[in-house]
Amino acid sequence: MAINFVKKLLIPAEVKKQYPLSEKVISIKKERDAEIRDVFTGKSNKFILIIGPCSADDVNAVMDYMQRLAKVQNKVGDRLILIPRIYTNKPRTTGEGYKGLMHQPDPEKKPDVFAGIVAMRKLHAAAIEETGLTAADEMLYPENWRYLDDLLSYVAIGARSVEDQHHRMTVSGMDVPAGMKNPTSGDLSVMLNSVVAAQAKHNFIYRGWDVNTDGNKLAHVVLRGATNKHGNSIPNYHYEDLKLLLDLYQQRDLKNPAAIIDTNHSNSGKQYLEQIRIAKEVLHSRNYNPDLKKLVKGFMIESYIEDGAQPVGSDCHVYGKSITDPCLGWEKSEKLIYDIYKDC
Repeated sequence: MAINFVKKLLIPAEVKKQYPLSEKVISIKKERDAEIRDVFTGKSNKFILIIGPCSADDVNAVMDYMQRLAKVQNKVGDRLILIPRIYTNKPRTTGEGYKGLMHQPDPEKKPDVFAGIVAMRKLHAAAIEETGLTAADEMLYPENWRYLDDLLSYVAIGARSVEDQHHRMTVSGMDVPAGMKNPTSGDLSVMLNSVVAAQAKHNFIYRGWDVNTDGNKLAHVVLRGATNKHGNSIPNYHYEDLKLLLDLYQQRDLKNPAAIIDTNHSNSGKQYLEQIRIAKEVLHSRNYNPDLKKLVKGFMIESYIEDGAQPVGSDCHVYGKSITDPCLGWEKSEKLIYDIYKDC
């Protein structure tokens, strides 16, 4: 057979029963979800930063980062909501490379999916328990949503997943904000069509069930830049891009129009230091145009403890340095957060 069945995984309800949440975690998530929802519905003028490592590759370093972020949140909470990136599934362009905590709880050992499911659940729960911050994760596999739906306050749908019908319909059954990225082609109509689909009600097959969804009125767009036929990066965060997005939104009957700007990926050409300049340019555009200020609700920023990136299994492994895309180090990230706080 082309597919070899390794082991049958426990269904989400069984995993949740084995690894239940404390009342403290449940209460924090409820409060944070309401605060974040108010930003996307326009009830709150706070600005959102979805910030953290490209991938949650080292539990100790991620928790260290989270503790630092929580201290900053306490100082900027009147204007900013910091949503940590705890990304436990990583899409790979060629299928090669580290695919995230869910596949490999230890990046240097063989994949163990069930151990990864347990590890990602434990990490998200510990982060909330110890820092009071609920996180964002990327939904690479729609089937994973139920393993984390009681923990996440934000879900990202990647550029390679956003055109997939199963992803779109699964988002329609979520009750938290979901950011639909533009595809790598940069086609904004594809991205907006994904929001239309995610906000609608659906009937489909999910985890062996015939299910109905209510539609997710908090689904919105994420601009992450594009790649042309020559493989060159094309940014889409400039004023003209934001104005075009606003016009396209106004042509559609969508609830809670909102955009998050990804400051890395094709917007920066994966030049991670450019994230600082990009964030400041978008803030300038946002402050110049009141309509854009209402539309642009926040940023995605790739940030870790140390600048840059390193290969998996490096002989000179650096604690808190990304093993996937390069990230801003903590000192630069902290300064950027305070600069955004002053300018938003």
